[in-house]
Amino acid sequence: MRLKVCPLCQREIPKHLESRHHLTPKLRGGKRGPIAILHTICHGKIHSVFSETELARHYASIEALLAHEEIAKFVRWVQKRPITYRSSNRKRGNG
Repeated sequence: MRLKVCPLCQREIPKHLESRHHLTPKLRGGKRGPIAILHTICHGKIHSVFSETELARHYASIEALLAHEEIAKFVRWVQKRPITYRSSNRKRGNG
């Protein structure tokens, strides 16, 4: 089975690290809109930089996200990491 490729960082995504990103946030009218499958770390970065309103108004496409300086800098950084890389400050479960 071939792995999906993250449209943000262009790296393959291991199945357990896939994350669904509504290009227009659900709470801003994107419930049935287009979805991008991203690495969890890429998805997390998007939501750490932008509010739901900013995403809906200005960053509702991969191209628009990549044009943002902070996202572009993150992508250059994460592309040098293995596809299984996870942020060390992500929340962990009680297990």
